[in-house]
Amino acid sequence: MRLCVGQILGAHGVRGLVKLASFTEDPEAIVHYGPLTDEQGKRSFAVSLSGLHKGAWIAEIDGVSDRDQAQALAGTRLYADRAQLPPPDEDEFYNADLVGLRVERQDGTLVGTVAALHNFGAGDIVEIALESGAKPLLPFDRVSVPLVDVPGGRIVIDPPPGWIEGGKE
Repeated sequence: MRLCVGQILGAHGVRGLVKLASFTEDPEAIVHYGPLTDEQGKRSFAVSLSGLHKGAWIAEIDGVSDRDQAQALAGTRLYADRAQLPPPDEDEFYNADLVGLRVERQDGTLVGTVAALHNFGAGDIVEIALESGAKPLLPFDRVSVPLVDVPGGRIVIDPPPGWIEGGKE
């Protein structure tokens, strides 16, 4: 399994450097999880960091030597093999670990499965696939998701009334 650990944001300067967002707990550790690949696993990237600029890492990618090459990589998500990443602590998990888990109410009633986790800037959101095919979103916080039980293969939710399928529970 491969996990997304960063994304190339665009070119920095004219010598082939890129701006890079790191999604790892220790942002500098992204260079230790290589080789990094694109989403399809077809292209490999050897990355070294050279500093921070306006909240983004400035990085050098082997084989990229000019602005046009760097800009052509803008938007490329970088993936690492799961085996290269440190194991999560007891109360931690990788978001990818949640996809496919059962979603239950506190009384054990099956609601659906975790389809995805998103963050559009205002906090994490869990997308839940219902049997009906609907995929409602729920804040991924301790109020709405009081229990994450990865070893047990489930998360427990406490959604607001009327949450499922536009109020038709």
